[in-house]
Amino acid sequence: MLTTRSVPARESLDFWHDAVLANLVGMDIATESSTYDATMRTDHLGDLQITTVECDPGHVHRAPRFIARGDGRHVFVALQSTGRAQVEQDGRTTELRAGDIAFFETIRPFHTTFPERFRLRIFAVPRHLLHRPESDLEQLTARALRPVDGDGLSTLLGPMMERLADTSEAYATPVAERLAEGVIDLMAAAAADRLSADPAELPSADRVLLQRIRTFVRWNLPDPGLTPRLIADEHGISVRYLHRLFETEGTTLCKWIRELRLHECRRELTARAPGSVSLGQIARRWGFTTPSQFSKAFRGSFGLSPTDWLQAERARRAEGEAP
Repeated sequence: MLTTRSVPARESLDFWHDAVLANLVGMDIATESSTYDATMRTDHLGDLQITTVECDPGHVHRAPRFIARGDGRHVFVALQSTGRAQVEQDGRTTELRAGDIAFFETIRPFHTTFPERFRLRIFAVPRHLLHRPESDLEQLTARALRPVDGDGLSTLLGPMMERLADTSEAYATPVAERLAEGVIDLMAAAAADRLSADPAELPSADRVLLQRIRTFVRWNLPDPGLTPRLIADEHGISVRYLHRLFETEGTTLCKWIRELRLHECRRELTARAPGSVSLGQIARRWGFTTPSQFSKAFRGSFGLSPTDWLQAERARRAEGEAP
């Protein structure tokens, strides 16, 4: 957490310039006052850097002279949490209101005015994970994704960004990476939708619903009571329709959940120091009700018991590390 209150008031704006340059990108920041009240919190979730800023009114300008300093690896996907913003980039202008989402390109200039105190959630996304060429990204900037317009994706994405920004420190690495994958997938889908991509690529109502279900499952993966009935009821659909959604993906819901749980168990088994945690503890942590249920599922997927697999994996790693 960085705050301008940690320095004398007369140094607050210079302090904030340096903080933004170090954690986001370089830009000019101007205010009506000679002092500035602002805070910044930066966390990491998988491939995402999540920065929350809460600031006084002001103007920011990412001028060309700053861009030479950056490597341009990230695109910013920002959620206007409170307040308003007038955004200009690539020849377009839009106003962001609370709940709106916008894409910012970091390798081209932009100008943003915040007429009132605001809170902004900024997700720095590796550009290659959006699966869009530069020509497409240029068409995304300064266009608000607005939940009140009935945009199903932004209605789902906004609350998820808000929650992840507030709770990103709470997740162990395997869970964090899974959640990051899910939110990046939603951002890529929102980008495709905004660009009116090829109809085959657009997220239909079923695709949006499936993404919501996948996200719900990932959030609740440790819950042994995560049944098809519970998932269907949570999303207002029948169990039969739920199963049909996964049939279109060439799998079944139960198989997909089991594979997710086994994947997390394997990751935790290899990450933990030998003897620091039992197989039963790991199994229960990821939704298996008994060690025998876990062992049976594990052997069915990988052909070995968890113990034999872990011994073989440690031997393989030790051999790879030997000089």
